[in-house]
Amino acid sequence: MLAPPILSPEERSAALLKATASRRARAIVKAQVKSGELSMEDVLALALTDSTIAKMRVKELLESFSGVGKIRAKALLERFNISTTRRIGGLGRHQLKQLRMEFALKADHVNSGKLLVLSGPGGVGKSTVAAKLRAQGNFWVSISATTRAPRGNEKEAVDYYFISDEEFSKRVERDEFLEWAQFAGARYGTPQNGVESALSQGRNVLLEIEIDGAKQVKAHLPKAILIFLEPPSWEELVSRLEARGSDSPERRAQRLQLAQEELAAASFFDLVIVNTEVTDVVSALIELASS
Repeated sequence: MLAPPILSPEERSAALLKATASRRARAIVKAQVKSGELSMEDVLALALTDSTIAKMRVKELLESFSGVGKIRAKALLERFNISTTRRIGGLGRHQLKQLRMEFALKADHVNSGKLLVLSGPGGVGKSTVAAKLRAQGNFWVSISATTRAPRGNEKEAVDYYFISDEEFSKRVERDEFLEWAQFAGARYGTPQNGVESALSQGRNVLLEIEIDGAKQVKAHLPKAILIFLEPPSWEELVSRLEARGSDSPERRAQRLQLAQEELAAASFFDLVIVNTEVTDVVSALIELASS
């Protein structure tokens, strides 16, 4: 093994100054990425002419993007077969193409159709509102995947994609969900590709998801508009939940307790709509998307 070079005090000082300047330059770029000033394409182009940026680890770059974070960055690195120690300048042609495609789609989301996220307590009527919007053709309504069994009147690829718990776990590992959450003993997730495709085509998108999932979407896509659907009254919500013939008395009691907790989350949302009449809710969502 070769011994490290012996540096004079002047050379050591110069090397430290250079390293400090490089760290500062990379920190500035990461801050600009986080604020939205620089896109993935901008950074990749900069790395072609700036050796300091070319030496930045891809992992650090990914973690700088708003809504990505350490967990999602790790999943992207695995999906694109990029080592955690790989630097931008060492990326292969195929890896560069994958990164460009991934982040170009996310930029398109922000500049094209609007993404509305509808949530609220169980039994408030979210599915009915989503079905009305789908029938009118004004929105592309995402279909969630779930590990729970279908109810009597539910259809595959219409109400949900019904998949096994094992398959759900595989899709989580492959980072195929825009969001996913555990709810009432089952898991629910929003397939990412469908949402990306619709938004990139300029279509307005409605996600009908649970509260934890809505928060994940907001973290990934800050311009998403979160709408909380409230019942006209607590008594009305109790009546709707008790009318569900598919639930046991114990399950209804659990749902009521959960509904109380969910109603307290309304303050997190951008807009609260009371579901007095489904047609009024649908009209409000159409107006919101066109404004």
